[in-house]
Amino acid sequence: MNPREQAELTIVIPIYNEEENLPNLISEIVPICSTHNFRAIFINDGSKDNSKEILTNAMNDPYIDVIHHKVNKGYGAALKSGLRAAKTEYVITFDGDGQHSVDDIVPTLNFAKANDADMVVGNRGSSVHGQHFREFGKLILRGVAKMLMDLQIKDLNSGFKLYKTEMVQNYLPFCPNTMAFSDIITLIFINNRNLVLERPITIRPRTTGKSTINISTAFETLGTILNVAVMFNPYKLFMPPAFLCLILGLAWGIPIAIQGRGVSVGSLLLITLAAFLFTIGLVASQLSAIRMQMLEEYQIKRRRLTSPQHFNDICDEEKQN
Repeated sequence: MNPREQAELTIVIPIYNEEENLPNLISEIVPICSTHNFRAIFINDGSKDNSKEILTNAMNDPYIDVIHHKVNKGYGAALKSGLRAAKTEYVITFDGDGQHSVDDIVPTLNFAKANDADMVVGNRGSSVHGQHFREFGKLILRGVAKMLMDLQIKDLNSGFKLYKTEMVQNYLPFCPNTMAFSDIITLIFINNRNLVLERPITIRPRTTGKSTINISTAFETLGTILNVAVMFNPYKLFMPPAFLCLILGLAWGIPIAIQGRGVSVGSLLLITLAAFLFTIGLVASQLSAIRMQMLEEYQIKRRRLTSPQHFNDICDEEKQN
């Protein structure tokens, strides 16, 4: 049996224009893979520098696989390609900018196994090195997510995450191809009542290259969080403002009606808005139920297609024909 088939963990590393960081990153990844029999998958997401050439040369190592995207598809798309290719029980995502430490990989795997966790998020804590407006933006995004969903994870958009492979592969069709992937996959795990835990990790300052995260990324992520809230918990998004508008409309209109001054236009607008939001909430909840049923059917179908019994059934059918 191929030793790599016995591997327990796959390290998925998306790469975009990281030619300056790649040599050091590869020199750190290879020893830990060879020592613990891990597998590493690098995804070159249409890099325009020499990243492709560096990774092509790295493919000579028996523990490294490389996936090349012809064009830049996005951070989330790169992670999806790597996660789909993983064949091990566990998979961990590891950023290619040199900020993550390989020393956190094994402790995180052991932590997940000890707690039977479905996902472990690497909490960067106060060691995050970034601009203040970015940290403020992350705080706002987490606040919005917490209002809309049951959220206990502090470092929602950490790129260092460990998953049970089969589980994360089931959820990939519902994740975006953008930087919002890190936030959304965590929210999906949480809202499906999977065990999501957090442990501290070490973050090193970026020494070379340039981050692609900007203010547009934050707005994009916020929009995606709202979409996920509609998918999983539409009542929490639509019902509170609907009841608020109803209460305000009645509080505004009833005193005016009692005084015999007719019906307030403002009150009618608020009550109409309440009815509209309530209706949208009902429709969204039905769509959410349909989508959750589709997710469950997809998971069942995927488990069946990847099971040994499915292979045996195909063989039996061919023999009958």
